[in-house]
Amino acid sequence: MPHALLVSGSLGQGHDVMARACADTLEERGWTTSTVDAMALLGRRSGAAGEAVFRRLLDLPGVYDAFHFSALRPGARIALAADAAARSKLVPALRELVQRQRPQLVVSVFATATSAVNALPGRDFRHFVFCTDVTPHRLWVQEGTDLFLVTSEVAACAVRRYLPEAGIAVLPAPLRAPFYRPPGRAEARAEAGVPTGARCVLLMSGSWGLGPLARCAAALAAAGPHVLAVAGRNRELERRLRAAALREPRLHPYGYTDRVPALMAAADLVVTSSGDTCSEARAIGRRLLLLDVVQGHGRDNLQHELELGHADVASARPEEVVRGALAALDRPAPAPSPGATPDGWRAGFGAALERVGLA
Repeated sequence: MPHALLVSGSLGQGHDVMARACADTLEERGWTTSTVDAMALLGRRSGAAGEAVFRRLLDLPGVYDAFHFSALRPGARIALAADAAARSKLVPALRELVQRQRPQLVVSVFATATSAVNALPGRDFRHFVFCTDVTPHRLWVQEGTDLFLVTSEVAACAVRRYLPEAGIAVLPAPLRAPFYRPPGRAEARAEAGVPTGARCVLLMSGSWGLGPLARCAAALAAAGPHVLAVAGRNRELERRLRAAALREPRLHPYGYTDRVPALMAAADLVVTSSGDTCSEARAIGRRLLLLDVVQGHGRDNLQHELELGHADVASARPEEVVRGALAALDRPAPAPSPGATPDGWRAGFGAALERVGLA
């Protein structure tokens, strides 16, 4: 059987979700797959340091914006130097994996892996780069990539900024299977403990729980709606949400959970940061209120979601989130996205394999 190696990265959860989507589709077609974490391949100290630096950049207002727009996007010397340093550590580890597994396809779902994969000596495999950002930055786009997989025409233009002759496939964003078959609203509300006729908001901000979500959740619940608040892997945020729920019975706290499809089905509105959660909410037919809390690529993704429609934006200040959410709850809900079917993604990925002679 043909084999594929997927290279993800453990900064948040989005890269792993997209890697899993690729692996599932390949396995349905008879492939074997394995997935590795580029952050782990950098080594415990380097990987942990890289995550700590990234988190710190996001915590400081404007700092990651400056680095993204002035260094990553144009491919400034500092960005290329950081990429070269990571590549020097990744190439030996990836060479060993490739020699052992002998893949016919490597899929990079993490920017740091892209140049390292293309630098492997004696390549005898095809290389896909899969990025769901609306504007992939310079480190995503490297010479030697066989095909770039993106989820919008805007992203395709961003790739051609750096490689005008690049091979590109525009695919629907893949969703985890439960989002294609969510429960009904009544069933979901009964499970979540939300009354049938109540207004309900799902509040979340990625696996890191970015922004002042505990204060936003408490303020929203005090304003009347039931609030399903998801902390992700942020344990301190989960602790604060559970403490707030003791004072506000309409606040329903969650830590890391796989029940997000049901929580979306129970809600009238999804309040979240820009990211893959937006595609999931659109598939279920929920209006979005986007929190402007992710710098850099998050700003681009947010603007794209607004242009797609059925979405509004707010800062993360609790009073502005409450005002925006109450107004959004009075607006009509969209229909579920007509393109949100597994067949569209599978067909697009299959066509990508055919383009490089692997179907």
